[in-house]
Amino acid sequence: MPNSRAVPTLRRRRLGEALRKYRREAGMSMAVAGEAMGWDESKMSRIENAKARMPPQYVAKLLKLYGVTEPGVVSALIDLARDAGKQGWWRAYGDVVPVAYKDYLTLESDAESAHIYAPGLIPGLLQTGAYAREIIAATAMTHTTEEVMALAEVRKTRQAILTRLDRPIKLWAVIHEAALHQRFAAHPSLMREQLRHLLDMIELPNITIQVMPLTATPHPGMLGLFHVVRFPEPWPTVAYLENIRGGEFVEGTEDVKLFETAFERIVAAALSVDDSGETIRDLLERNTP
Repeated sequence: MPNSRAVPTLRRRRLGEALRKYRREAGMSMAVAGEAMGWDESKMSRIENAKARMPPQYVAKLLKLYGVTEPGVVSALIDLARDAGKQGWWRAYGDVVPVAYKDYLTLESDAESAHIYAPGLIPGLLQTGAYAREIIAATAMTHTTEEVMALAEVRKTRQAILTRLDRPIKLWAVIHEAALHQRFAAHPSLMREQLRHLLDMIELPNITIQVMPLTATPHPGMLGLFHVVRFPEPWPTVAYLENIRGGEFVEGTEDVKLFETAFERIVAAALSVDDSGETIRDLLERNTP
């Protein structure tokens, strides 16, 4: 298949952005870089703009041209070039999964850690199937019943990153206490199952859960839900914001740093890990008939 037909996946975009960054740091034009590689300028442009495939076997040569020889960086970019065209498991769900959500799932699957503040609901990675269906049905207002079921399946399937054998993601979630008091009239046992699930998740070594108490002092999380997603070097940290229309990414270094600082302040305002566990256990006991 010709390079011109390459799909600009998120991984391919990140690879192109990284190669552009290193080329510019080397003070080299696309024309000069392309000539050194035996390519024309248009091919360099297509690679950097994610419109052409970057053959993995040429990554190290191009980086050497830019003066980038750190083994970790070279290895990371070669791996990204190799995986750039891969479609995730969520492809099977077609257009039910929005583009921004597909991009987030790609980031999440490549991530080293995720820090999440959730003011009004349990984070998706910690939801039971029943809870996910109820929440999606209430918030995805334009979706059919079949689409809601499909999105709930997606949400449950993505949780495999918490228990995968190869680099399970490190999750740190701060959940507002108000979300733990949610009730579902048609499913009185649903929240008990969800609270019990949170207690099970706390036992995993890669998961940290804190509760933001109702009596907490003001903090940056009062402005809404957000994720801070970190990756192995050399990839930069990304923030992701969720709202009723979907999600959006924040990628500028200074902007992302603002969210990292916000999360630190949120953690400081929340209950300790031990007290958070006790709060969840107390709520579970009160919800048990």
